[in-house]
Amino acid sequence: MRVAVIVPVRNGGEVWRRAAKAIRQQMRRPDRVLVVDSESSDGSDQVALRSGFELMRILARDFDHGGTRRLAAEQCADCDVLVYLTHDAVLADGAALGRLLQAFDDPGVAVAYGRQLPRPGAGPIEAHARWFNYPPNSARRSLSDTARLGMKAAFSSDSFCAYRRSELEAVGNFPARAIGSEDMVVAARVLQHGMAVAYVADACVFHSHGYTALQELRRYFDIGVLHAQESWLLRELGPPEGEGLRFVLSEARYLFRRAPWLLPVAALRTVGKLVGYRLGRRHAGLSLAWRRRLSMHRGFWSRGG
Repeated sequence: MRVAVIVPVRNGGEVWRRAAKAIRQQMRRPDRVLVVDSESSDGSDQVALRSGFELMRILARDFDHGGTRRLAAEQCADCDVLVYLTHDAVLADGAALGRLLQAFDDPGVAVAYGRQLPRPGAGPIEAHARWFNYPPNSARRSLSDTARLGMKAAFSSDSFCAYRRSELEAVGNFPARAIGSEDMVVAARVLQHGMAVAYVADACVFHSHGYTALQELRRYFDIGVLHAQESWLLRELGPPEGEGLRFVLSEARYLFRRAPWLLPVAALRTVGKLVGYRLGRRHAGLSLAWRRRLSMHRGFWSRGG
């Protein structure tokens, strides 16, 4: 089984240097490591070259969450499994990649993603988000699980995710244009194609974000845009509100025990997420200027949205 690791990079800084080192230290060494650099100005491209990785350069304005990953997949047509990382996801130990790849011993698995742990120094709100979405127990999900889990059945994350290339191609590869959540789009298509998504809890990376309330609003605006543009996700998997309510209640319990002074902050962030998501679902009625202001990925709108 030939394996390619693919990492989109733009100004990854020190965390990318640690991530590159962790890739080099994997016991199960990938056959190829392809770094797609979007005009980094901090030497991130040179980190890739010094690490012995392949480097593909693209213009920053051409980066697209779906299209860039699709382009990289096409460059790695000689590999059986494609592992995607983000430049700020640091493999937790030397066996992380090998553990993730073991999921493909099951011929019914088309997508496998690992567990994301809070980055060092993460605050309670940031840590809870990882605890909620990435539990300690592995799971295997198929289309039948959508009745029980709804949209959660297609949850995945390209911060540390592997694809059986033949199945990725069978479902049409990544969308050519996506403001984000391209991983969920592919996972949902895989389920519809009769294959399974595996969550591998003992394959870990350190990866989390300390978003501000405004950044959360913008992130959820983009999720709303994706759900509006890929409306079949809601028809096939169901609305996200149920999972959102479970998250809010879980976060409140978590903070009440560990950091009760952050409960008002969490409440404000929840309101921001809801407002952002609803605006995103209705983005077609907003001017281009407002879409850019509200979006975390403003370049998406520069390319026509």
